[in-house]
Amino acid sequence: MDTPLQIPALADAEEISCDVLVIGGGTAGTMAALTAAEHGANVLLLEKAHVRHSGALAMGMDGVNNAVIPGRAEPDDYVAEITRANDGIVDQTTVRQTATRGFAMVQRLESYGVKFEKDEHGEYAVRQVHRSGSYVLPMPEGKDVKKVLYRQLRRREMREKIRIENRVMPVRVLTKEGRAVGAAGFNTRTGAFVTVRAGAVILATGACGRLGLPASGYLYGTYENPTNAGDGYAMAYHAGAELTGIECFQINPLIKDYNGPACAYVANPFGGYQVNRHGERFVDSDYWSGQMMAEFAAEVASDRGPVYLKLSHLPEESISALESILHSTERPTRGTFHAGRGHDYRTHDIEMHISEIGLCGGHSASGVRVDDRARTTVPRLYAAGDLACVPHNYMIGAFVFGDLAGADASRYRAYEGELPADQLREAHELIYRPLRNPDGPPQPQVEYKLRRFVNDYVAPPKSGARLSLAVEAFERMHGDIAAMGARTPHELMRCAEVTFIRDCAEMAARASLARTESRWGLYHDRLDHPQRDDTSWFHHLDLRKSPSGAMEFTARPVAPYLVPVDGFTPAGGPSRHLGVVHPEHVATAGAREAAPVALRQEPTVSDTAARSSAEADAPATPRLLELLSLAEEEPDLSVLSAYLSDPEPSVRRTAVTVLTETVPPGTGPALAAALTDPDAGVRAAAVASLRELVETLVPEPALRDGLGAALSETDPAVRAATLDVLRALRLGDAELFALSLSDSDITVRIAAVRALVSVDAAAELAGAAATEPSREVRVAIAKALATLGTDSDPARSALAALIDDPDALVRGAAYEALGTTGCPDALATRAEAALSDLAWQVRAGAATALSAAEPDLAVPALAKALTDPNGDVRKAAVLALTRHRTVEDARTALVAATTDSDADVRAYAARAL
Repeated sequence: MDTPLQIPALADAEEISCDVLVIGGGTAGTMAALTAAEHGANVLLLEKAHVRHSGALAMGMDGVNNAVIPGRAEPDDYVAEITRANDGIVDQTTVRQTATRGFAMVQRLESYGVKFEKDEHGEYAVRQVHRSGSYVLPMPEGKDVKKVLYRQLRRREMREKIRIENRVMPVRVLTKEGRAVGAAGFNTRTGAFVTVRAGAVILATGACGRLGLPASGYLYGTYENPTNAGDGYAMAYHAGAELTGIECFQINPLIKDYNGPACAYVANPFGGYQVNRHGERFVDSDYWSGQMMAEFAAEVASDRGPVYLKLSHLPEESISALESILHSTERPTRGTFHAGRGHDYRTHDIEMHISEIGLCGGHSASGVRVDDRARTTVPRLYAAGDLACVPHNYMIGAFVFGDLAGADASRYRAYEGELPADQLREAHELIYRPLRNPDGPPQPQVEYKLRRFVNDYVAPPKSGARLSLAVEAFERMHGDIAAMGARTPHELMRCAEVTFIRDCAEMAARASLARTESRWGLYHDRLDHPQRDDTSWFHHLDLRKSPSGAMEFTARPVAPYLVPVDGFTPAGGPSRHLGVVHPEHVATAGAREAAPVALRQEPTVSDTAARSSAEADAPATPRLLELLSLAEEEPDLSVLSAYLSDPEPSVRRTAVTVLTETVPPGTGPALAAALTDPDAGVRAAAVASLRELVETLVPEPALRDGLGAALSETDPAVRAATLDVLRALRLGDAELFALSLSDSDITVRIAAVRALVSVDAAAELAGAAATEPSREVRVAIAKALATLGTDSDPARSALAALIDDPDALVRGAAYEALGTTGCPDALATRAEAALSDLAWQVRAGAATALSAAEPDLAVPALAKALTDPNGDVRKAAVLALTRHRTVEDARTALVAATTDSDADVRAYAARAL
């Protein structure tokens, strides 16, 4: 049996001092550290893993859910949308910060090298996913976001201000005289006790994703990042900060038997949508909220279930594009999962189900109470990201509030007094207690038991009786947790996480007991209080740790709105102190006259098997090790050149990676040169790097020349990427791009089409439409012609030819483009006839074309199309009629459509009226 780690003495703590302490190196924490350093503060960033690949952002991001881009959305509309999604219980001052500062944050991230999707003219390609508001901004290269942020942290000027301590896990925020003065924790590799004195503390530890137990029973198979175990929720609570909305759970749709999102946000712009087993769209709610989840859960439980994400109707190019996103950036194991079941998006829609519960501000509304500067109710303690209660804040909101926290906290300098001895002793005991009982119950067993109670008693639908049993169970769990055993620093980390999960579970149960109404749809569905009660409960529900150590509650009225929202009229006013919320009495199943006398029995202790782990490192050559060590030294290009030309391909590939991470002057031309490397792996690395860095590269002649040479490469991936980079950097012209229209590879020709759009080359595109052999490229040309405006005669002529194309998808795309370019009478007559085409895609495109036609012809034809058997055709007809709604017959048709069987058709018709 291995020897347990020795408990370090309290007096042997390693002490670190800083102006601003940031706890958590994920999305919000990284931004908080950068901003605080830019404001002149001495920053310490603590991360229990490694900042390079920690947090929910580590595997990348496929898009931004809440980008308020000028010209595409208005901040007030976004604030109103979030207010409605959260049933009115919001502090609009915080939501408005994301709405007004989000665009500047997108631009800041772009300056770092984060790549957001843009159209051919360089405008942000914002998509509309919900029925109102266009806020979703895709990130086609989003897998590298964390790497880009880490590169910013490692810039020479930042390294002078930011000290990063990886593998250090704080367990308590230290307070003195009512304000935050530091933290206490330990090294998760060595077990050393660590204390920090700080002028201000920023908590950025993410959601409590490891609360409910997944259907698989696997502890770490959670919807949210499983390393986010509620650390910050518990630390804020024990520091005396108020938390709010803890009864408003996070519950998400996911892939059945695979704890990953079904990704409707990604699939919707490609034409995917949610249906029941009859193929009917059923969601009436406009925003992915608790109300939408209630509709989703009801459909799953009904005889119309199961529920699916419908993709099988999409064309091959759309499915291929979805696979490239969903099986890489989103979840790399997803393709393997589907393949193991013999499922293919071309033949199988994706069965969906419902996730376990969690706590999250960024995707719901449960977190630490903060103001519009990320300040908590404890002076000099801040919270940002999914930990903070800024409803539906998502990634951009995490960055915004990290920035706000860093800027405000930078005013303070390191605390110089004595750290509180009683709090240090408490933290030391919490950390090292499992070492005193190394053969006690192991953490996985205790955690499984705890989270089973969460599923059994706390998950919706809720009831007072079950919640009361939950409170009793979580109180009993204090004893199980105290008995847990550990032998290694890693096991100590897991044991500490179980204490955080238990704290969050009790908060969730007591808060759910306190709010005696139903609100937020499935998120807080009380069977014993089924109605929403705005008279008593149009309030935030705040909880805090009282001086006596009890969990007490306050009902705080919603403050008057900055943006009026129909249906909600907050009046403010005084708070209502509720005090401690006690469990209800839950009767046993039958009375006893007297309890039987228990027999005394000596407890037994079962031995636990020795646990060990070994991880074999892949062999590395001295040359590779030498190169990797250079990455931390910010080498010049002259230093890296020798590695970029090394005879060993693995060294050249790694050199490209180091070059991308450090970005010395001359990086662009060097990467362009690597596009012609004889090794496919090196070329692929150079392609990925150029795509990642495209927003930050200098558009210099040397880069243009290097890219021009790469257009002659035999590798089609290189040629396509080269065109994309030339387009993005405005380094090409119509003559250069048109040469690639005759390329042998379809992907390259599509890239050429996009490039020609960027220079408004209508004649070249129109010429290609007549000779292009590939359906996929002709569809791309049709869509491209729609972006060239209504004054392009070549575009209109080419579209007129494409509506006679033998392929249905091309005809559909051409008709849809006419809805943008304009649909003169001659083409409108053909569009009317196309409403009888056998292919639904053509009928839907024809309906869109008629949106731009004269109403005398269009309105009767579109009214007739409302009886089409295909829901997408009827939806297109409704949207087209919306543009003619000043005509009485159009309004009559829209009224009739409000009773359609398809939820989207109903919703858009009602919105038009």
